Amino acid sequence: MPPPIAAAARLALLAVAVLLMPCHGVNEQGQALLRWKASLLPAAGGGAAALDTWRASDATPCRWLGVSCGGAAVVGLSITSLDLQGPLPAKHLLPLSPTLKSLVLSGTNLTGEIPPEIGEYTSLTTLDVSKNQLTGAIPTSLCRLSNLETLSLNSNSLRGEIPNEIGNLTSLVSLTLYDNELTGTIPASIGELKRLQILRAGGNPGLKGPLPAEIGGCSNLTMLGLAETGMSGSLPETIGNLKNIQTIAIYTTLLSGRIPESIGNCSQLTSIYLYQNSLSGPIPPQIGRLKKLQTLLLWQNQLVGAIPSEIGECKDLTLIDLSLNSLSGGIPATLGGLPNLQQLQLSTNLLTGVIPPELSNCTSLTDIEVDNNALSGEIGIDFPKLRNLTLFYAWKNKLTGGIPASLADCPGLTAVDLSYNNLTGTIPKQLFGLQNLTKLLLLNNELTGFIPPEIGGCGNLYRLRLNGNRLSGTIPAEIGNLKNLNFLDMSDNHLVGPVPPAISGCSSLQFLDLHSNAISGSLPESLPSSLQLIDVSDNRLAGDLSSKIGSMPELTKLYLGKNRFSGGIPPEIGSCRKLQLLDLGDNAFSGRIPPEIGMLPSLEISLNLSCNRLSGEIPPEFAGLDKLGSLDLSHNELTGKLDSLAAMQNLVTLNISYNGFSGELPDTPFFNKLPMSDLAGNRHLVVGDGSDESSRRGAISALKVAMSILAAVSAALLVAATYLLARMRRAGAGAGGKVIHGGGGGGGAWEVTLYQKLEISMDDVLRGLTSANVIGTGSSGVVYKVDTPNGYTLAVKKMWSSSSSPATDETAAAAAFRSEIAALGSIRHRNIVRLLGWAANGGTRLLFYGYLPNGSLSGLLHGGGGGGKGGGDADGWGPRYEVAVGVAHAVAYLHHDCVPAILHGDIKSMNVLLGSALEPYLADFGLARLLSSPSKLAAAAVSPPRIAGSYGYMAPEYASMQRITEKSDVYSFGVVMLEMLTGRHPLDPTLPGGSHLVQW
Repeated sequence: MPPPIAAAARLALLAVAVLLMPCHGVNEQGQALLRWKASLLPAAGGGAAALDTWRASDATPCRWLGVSCGGAAVVGLSITSLDLQGPLPAKHLLPLSPTLKSLVLSGTNLTGEIPPEIGEYTSLTTLDVSKNQLTGAIPTSLCRLSNLETLSLNSNSLRGEIPNEIGNLTSLVSLTLYDNELTGTIPASIGELKRLQILRAGGNPGLKGPLPAEIGGCSNLTMLGLAETGMSGSLPETIGNLKNIQTIAIYTTLLSGRIPESIGNCSQLTSIYLYQNSLSGPIPPQIGRLKKLQTLLLWQNQLVGAIPSEIGECKDLTLIDLSLNSLSGGIPATLGGLPNLQQLQLSTNLLTGVIPPELSNCTSLTDIEVDNNALSGEIGIDFPKLRNLTLFYAWKNKLTGGIPASLADCPGLTAVDLSYNNLTGTIPKQLFGLQNLTKLLLLNNELTGFIPPEIGGCGNLYRLRLNGNRLSGTIPAEIGNLKNLNFLDMSDNHLVGPVPPAISGCSSLQFLDLHSNAISGSLPESLPSSLQLIDVSDNRLAGDLSSKIGSMPELTKLYLGKNRFSGGIPPEIGSCRKLQLLDLGDNAFSGRIPPEIGMLPSLEISLNLSCNRLSGEIPPEFAGLDKLGSLDLSHNELTGKLDSLAAMQNLVTLNISYNGFSGELPDTPFFNKLPMSDLAGNRHLVVGDGSDESSRRGAISALKVAMSILAAVSAALLVAATYLLARMRRAGAGAGGKVIHGGGGGGGAWEVTLYQKLEISMDDVLRGLTSANVIGTGSSGVVYKVDTPNGYTLAVKKMWSSSSSPATDETAAAAAFRSEIAALGSIRHRNIVRLLGWAANGGTRLLFYGYLPNGSLSGLLHGGGGGGKGGGDADGWGPRYEVAVGVAHAVAYLHHDCVPAILHGDIKSMNVLLGSALEPYLADFGLARLLSSPSKLAAAAVSPPRIAGSYGYMAPEYASMQRITEKSDVYSFGVVMLEMLTGRHPLDPTLPGGSHLVQW
């Protein structure tokens, strides 16, 4: 047969053979994968559609998406970031169990519980089902996977305890459980995991109890992350057995006791994150043995004693933050031997002595913060050596001498704050050559001399505060060159001359405060249209007020009092539609009150027109000022009736004395309670009924006498009541509320006030105040979940006391208790926690709230474990938006609808609690302040006796003013917004360069 014919025959035989072969399709493991695919829900995002490459016609699944094989057997399944919407496929994939070594289904929207069949996959070395919506408990069958090396269950909604059988996973190298809802304790069997290198279980607020001493058995551990949990007790001495540990991240928990000296044995440590705890005692000098240490964060604890000089032996240190403790003594000069140190933060301690000049040797320094201490002496740092310095904060100390001109040799300097010291001399003109300087805060010193005209060269200056000094001369016209200037405060000095018209060039200026100087001349006709606050009160300004005052649409507060302005009040002021406060008192304004003032829609805080020469009647348009809280028209020449004031329902204070008003006083509860001093000097004003002039005057005189008698009797009754109250308290009987006797409360009677009907016993409440019931801790106390036999579930806050917290003095604890009651006792808002009542017995103070089941916004957003990115994906953008809007409504209510306004002082994600439908409730009013003064809202809050706010959330205004204002609250709310947008904590240590979230 010729060759071509033979070839054709062979081809024909092959074709027949193929046609006669049976059609088998994919193997058994492939069929199992297809069955799982068929069980998935059709996802809106098309996640299941990505598995279209899985075809039954293939002989094996080895080329399918996410599938890897060894020979013909499936050894790995890895699918990430697809919306699969189905259960964990342990049942469906049992045919894979003999060969499957790696199962990775991360971020695939898996739901339901982890099935117990997972324990059949005995070949698994990697199991990663993180970032899903898995619920239920961790099955104990999972702990049969003796070959498992990596177990990632983080960022789900797993509940229950960590199984004690976890110690059976002796091959485990990495265990990540963070961002769940786990409860119970860390099992002691964890110490059996000799190969374990990574343990991250943070972001589980329900994890309680101490870190077991058995943790020292994990000799290969490199990463220990238990942040933002309910962990308590002391760090065990066995932590010193962790010779390979590199990172310890147990921050924002309830840790107490001393830092164990054995930590000095952890020779591989690079990062210590133990901030926001209740650690006490001194910093162990053994830390100096940690030669590889780079980051040391111990801020906001109760540490005492001196900063150990041995820290200077940690040559790799780049970041030290020991702020917000009670450390004493001097700053060790040995810190100058840290060549890599970039950030040194020692704020808010009890440090004394000088700022060591040896810090000049730390040439990598970018950030020096030694504010809020008792440091003294001159600033002896050789700044030309610190070419990388960007921030220098030394405010609120006892520093003397002059401001070093050599600061100008730090070209990258962006912020300098030397406020609240005893610095003398002039302001070095060289500082204004710093092109990167944005904040220069020198307030409340003893500085003298002129403001240098070189100020105009500091083009990026954003915030300038020179108030509270003895500066003299004029305001230089060159200030108009500062196009980026937003905040300017030169008040309380000896400045003279006019306000320079060139100030109109500050096109970004929002805050202008020049009060209490000797400034003269007229107010410039043209001022920056961006201004929101102007305070030029208590000066010598004169002349007419320009009609161009109405060309500032953003103006909210205008203080012109205690000057020499004359002429009429320009009606154009009515164009300032956002004006909330207007003070024109103590001037020489004349003519009628413009009716346009009565049409200002935002005028809510205060209107002061007193001590002028105004005449005519009160415009009827004043009836529209139904939100106004304070009105002072005293000491003018006004006439007519007061009918237009009767409709002003929100008035808290009113003074119409020494005018020519006539007619009857409006018959409203507010007017009936007005003190006579606010009505005096109106001869024709009828208080009550009177038929002639004599009876009118007689009624006023009689009322004055009656008020005097009433005041005397009230004072006597107050003294008697105080005496009786003290005696009753000593006898164990409460006053001012329902007294409920209960055991365990210090032996005395409890003084209890309830704001709604609750059948509770103090015995039941006290029994619930155990460490197992702790659900959170705040700036002012610990919160417990308490279930009573009557079926009530309460959140009970036990306020810090001097006995429970050595750093808390009794006065501060009582102040926080009073603040919370004052702030919450009478207000109601759908987004503010409702105070149900309170109880007190000696130094023990309790507040009762309704229990909210979903914890805090912080718990929803953040993962604790080593401080990495928070999970936060499960809540979605819709709920986050609703939370943001709800908190904004709460803050707006406190600032604008409460009279007087309430300043929260500690807005942070941990103080935003979530209800059953994730509705937000603003909580923890222990640092709240009632703004009782109706004037100067932006700067009237008195300095608190302790830190107001939480580190990372405090506004820059607070850092420079030691006062909380409504803007401080708004800044803190902005930080919370950034948290929701980024999923990162404001002080996330993984941010580049250790920066704050706002800077990042």
